[in-house]
Amino acid sequence: MDTTIKVDSKTRDRLAVLAEARGTTMRRLIEEFAESTLTPSELQERAAHTADYLAEHFGVTVTDESSIEVLRNVRGQVVAHYAAEQGAA
Repeated sequence: MDTTIKVDSKTRDRLAVLAEARGTTMRRLIEEFAESTLTPSELQERAAHTADYLAEHFGVTVTDESSIEVLRNVRGQVVAHYAAEQGAA
């Protein structure tokens, strides 16, 4: 069953450009987004499964604090990488 989704013209035009760039339709673009984007509960479930796997197979205990620290380190590395790229240019 088809339905209509109302968006403003700016959003519609943007979706059209994105779809064309990917060689697909706006309909398929939206379908792919809906299929590939996790809900908050799905994200929590996946995080819990990953934490259990890491604990069972690698003896690693993931905490909120350790996750935050890893994100900080990754962000720092990304910033350093882009700064180095800008300096080399």
